[in-house]
Amino acid sequence: MSLFNIFEVAGSAMSAQSVRLNTTASNLANADSVSSSLEQTYRSREPVFAAVMKGLQGNNAASAGVRVAGIVESDAPLDSRYEPNNPMANEEGYVFLPNVNVVDQMANMISASRSYQNNVEVLNTSKQLLMATIRLGQ
Repeated sequence: MSLFNIFEVAGSAMSAQSVRLNTTASNLANADSVSSSLEQTYRSREPVFAAVMKGLQGNNAASAGVRVAGIVESDAPLDSRYEPNNPMANEEGYVFLPNVNVVDQMANMISASRSYQNNVEVLNTSKQLLMATIRLGQ
């Protein structure tokens, strides 16, 4: 793998982690929303990552990064709460809350942020190595 491929791999990882951060932010923003029906209630979302293979080198597949294969909704049960005075309550007086676990989402946000930072460091180190290599020829 050449040093130029590192930019492609780290760049795709940064793009994927950016989607992960945006999805987590959306989950946290909707954590306290309520709805009057199960169908309209916000459901927690998570991105699904897939490895991108560039080609074959001998018997091994050469990886070329990561991509977001899709975003899936959680199938965890929704919470319901009896609040007959809430304007969003249904006919029986219940409101439905999202299945967003705020603690899990915060941990996910920290993990995605650290992964993004690590890929920035990979890019910076690769750039420094390329610059050092160029200086060798001077």
